[in-house]
Amino acid sequence: MPVPAGYQVVGGGQQGPTCFQKLKMGFMMGAMIGGATGVLLGGFGAWRMGLRGREMFSQIGKVAAQSGGSFGVFMTVAQGLRC
Repeated sequence: MPVPAGYQVVGGGQQGPTCFQKLKMGFMMGAMIGGATGVLLGGFGAWRMGLRGREMFSQIGKVAAQSGGSFGVFMTVAQGLRC
């Protein structure tokens, strides 16, 4: 049976994702979870600071990007340790 591009054959003929694909998936999951958390925490923080309108959305975007990026990196490292 032909093996699709990007997959490697694991024992017993089963197919599994490559290490690079696992790292990408770890980053994507971490970025999504961190970004969602950043939106919640950034929105609450902006609201407490009294920001409204454009300033509020700017603050939420900054916090979400920082949170998503950092948590994505941590999840990538954790997934790399498991490869």
